[in-house]
Amino acid sequence: MSGGQSELPRLLTAVETAAPADAVDVIAEDLRRRFRAARVSFLIVDLTGRAVARLSTATPVESERETERIPLFGSVYEQVVRTQRLYQEAADQGQRVIVPVTNRGDAIGLLELLLPAAPGEDVLAAVGEAAHALAYVVIANGRFTDLFTWGKRSRPPTLAAEIQYQLLPPSLSCEAAQFTLCGHLEPSENLSGDTFDYTLDRETLHLSVTDPMGHDIDAALAATVLVGALRGARRAGADLAEQAHRADQALADHGRGHATGQLLRIDLHTGQARLVNAGHPWPLRLRGGTAEVLTCEVDHPFGLSVRVPHPYRVQEVDLRPGDRLLMMTDGMLERHGERVDLLALLEQTRGLHPRETALTLTSAVLQAAGGRLEDDATAMCLDWHGPQQTQRHVSSGADTQQASAGRRRREP
Repeated sequence: MSGGQSELPRLLTAVETAAPADAVDVIAEDLRRRFRAARVSFLIVDLTGRAVARLSTATPVESERETERIPLFGSVYEQVVRTQRLYQEAADQGQRVIVPVTNRGDAIGLLELLLPAAPGEDVLAAVGEAAHALAYVVIANGRFTDLFTWGKRSRPPTLAAEIQYQLLPPSLSCEAAQFTLCGHLEPSENLSGDTFDYTLDRETLHLSVTDPMGHDIDAALAATVLVGALRGARRAGADLAEQAHRADQALADHGRGHATGQLLRIDLHTGQARLVNAGHPWPLRLRGGTAEVLTCEVDHPFGLSVRVPHPYRVQEVDLRPGDRLLMMTDGMLERHGERVDLLALLEQTRGLHPRETALTLTSAVLQAAGGRLEDDATAMCLDWHGPQQTQRHVSSGADTQQASAGRRRREP
């Protein structure tokens, strides 16, 4: 802010004049000059959720630019991602300020400044405004450059992994008035094609979790057919049963084997939830601090319509305000997943944001496997707040009332 006036219009104009890959640098350099900062950095959260990459650094000396990956666990960066609150501390050369860069609960990254002295409220407000704008800048310019995609990856993906990652929703997390959700995919050594998906329209929240047969490129191609059929049917206005039928037919028609899956639709005005289960593991529900398996009727997997001609059943799901629902693939339950008590872990993580819960659960399965999964482990965590809410009550990209508390100890 300058004299109570927002700098946002000028800042966005400067971003528009720059190349897409330089858009973040423009904001970083602008903040450095305005507040005489020794350094301004943008750090993007890795797809694994376990590290951040320093993608942009504005310093007085151009040669000081660097790219580094920093483990999140036990760091101050993890504290800011989890709590979604500004962090401030004295540093050797001044005052260190770290602000979350978040859009609708999607923790994109962090904005870090090294200021010459403790900032006043006006400076902190200006930095917060810039961080909020930066989330939109990253999303908009990500359509034109691979810079941010590269920053989210700890290692170059295989062809199968590249295909599989492109099938995931652009944002793994979403906060809305009626719900909060996040999905996390922990890939196996030979990717197994797991996907999760969601979208939100004026009246309905749509969710899906799918798991094709096979591994590597075969599984990735089957997942492409499956997700494409589901999205196409959904966007054409098909109901749940018809979506399931089209996915089933697509796999059968294109010889891509079979896949299990779960489709869920929730009416945002009434809270009514409906489910189709195509040979998939049952979801878990946390209610009042107690976790339980949510049993339901199981129909045949997608792709078997020729051998098992049977319509998919649409079932009612008992979902109440305050419930947490976990949808997952069998990689969370079988092989090494059998060693993890998911019900107990779901109860233990009830105070965490779905973002941290999904990561904690998939990480537990990965740890049980000694770091080498034989099957993808995927979890989608949904908190249902209820239809009584129609607007988010936030001033930035995250609802801090829903955020996790800071970590008290280093991850083992």
